[in-house]
Amino acid sequence: MKMKRVLSLLLALVMVFALAACGSGDTTTTPAPGTSGGDVSDPVDDANLTATQQIIKEAEGMTMEELAQKAIEESNGKTFYGLGNSSRGATALPLFIEYLQSIDSSYTMEYEWQQPKNNKIFDQLTSDSLKDTGTFAMTLIQDGNQIESKMVATGILDTFIPKEWAEANGTTAEEYTGYLPLQTLNKVFMYNNTGSKTYDNVWDFVGEGEHGLYMDIDSELVGKNFLYMLTEDTYATMLKDAFDALSADEQAYFQPTIDEMESQAADLGLGENGKYALAWIKLWVGSYNAQTDDGPICNTLVDASATDQFGLLVYSKLRSVEESATVSKNNITVAAYNDGYTGIGGFGYCHYLFVTENSPLPWTACAFIAYMTCTADGFSAWGKDIGGYSSNPEVAAENEEIYHHQTGGMAEDGTTVEFDALNDRGYDWWVGDGQLVLEDPEYCASVAFTVGSWIETLDKYTVG
Repeated sequence: MKMKRVLSLLLALVMVFALAACGSGDTTTTPAPGTSGGDVSDPVDDANLTATQQIIKEAEGMTMEELAQKAIEESNGKTFYGLGNSSRGATALPLFIEYLQSIDSSYTMEYEWQQPKNNKIFDQLTSDSLKDTGTFAMTLIQDGNQIESKMVATGILDTFIPKEWAEANGTTAEEYTGYLPLQTLNKVFMYNNTGSKTYDNVWDFVGEGEHGLYMDIDSELVGKNFLYMLTEDTYATMLKDAFDALSADEQAYFQPTIDEMESQAADLGLGENGKYALAWIKLWVGSYNAQTDDGPICNTLVDASATDQFGLLVYSKLRSVEESATVSKNNITVAAYNDGYTGIGGFGYCHYLFVTENSPLPWTACAFIAYMTCTADGFSAWGKDIGGYSSNPEVAAENEEIYHHQTGGMAEDGTTVEFDALNDRGYDWWVGDGQLVLEDPEYCASVAFTVGSWIETLDKYTVG
């Protein structure tokens, strides 16, 4: 078994070098929310599959009910250990157990869900991968760059594509490329509207004297993926177009930085509009007010005292704000919702689902993953939040019927807008009119060393 794992790791390294030589895939083709595009790979010889990968391949041809039966046979009376960036795996697991019990009333399974702090999940998964049989059956994990380089390329995690999920997305497990996302989350530009200042263009957020609230890129590394993605041609062009929409006086402020970045963009191998991306990144890193969490950012911005402040934060945080004399969701404007707003509205990244290569319960892991991605009940632990979009269009539609996020800011009469910021316009709007930047793990990994090293040289803003 250990020899097989060594061979698997060597094969993964060969694949990494091959990808580096060929370049990244087409990031503009997205089969499902938050997944990378690219050409369909040649079929893998079954003889080269590990035992877990063979189970996954078989599972990909099964219905959820068939997977449930396999899970019952494998895990009855056992304990299931899961690991994730989201604590809500602990909410989804008992619902999954109830589903299995609806098929077999005698079924029992204990469970434990762990949520490591920040970046420690990668260390924990790496450590667990050294065992012949691991502790964790599966994981729910974010940060496409690190997943690509640390988890998939090294053979630690395997992707399982449920049959019903693939069908809902108009594809098959064999045809689909990329990882399996549970959901796309969005971080959006919001500002306190109690003053006279408005933000009508994405360049306004890096204007003179601006200090947006943002989780520090060194504490939440997925935030660095936002900056990586800005250098991709599609998003660099969005920044260029937004710059062109500025007044001559506004352009004059940014032009020296853009000109300064022209040679740097060429050195980094970026496209013709790469200088606009680098200029925006440099100004952003040099101006944002680093915070430790999105929750406190939201709590600051909704207070009447936060006049003319803004932030880039997870949209869902706004939902839990409790109204008071000085605090209100109406003190917030989602910038991209403004008529006439120009440019990028925020950043979209995914929670991805994987089976661990040394999973002690691979069939049960596959069944649980199918349950979360193919049923509204399975997604319900996350479905109540605005700004979190199921990667399964059928589940997404059902979830909207349950929670009515697109009219979440309406009063009880159903016609009066009570909290405009809570009317979530939905995934399709955000990736279209909202110009949401979508994380592509492959692209992020391809520029993590080059663009990432350059970002490390930038001076950060220091309060005071």
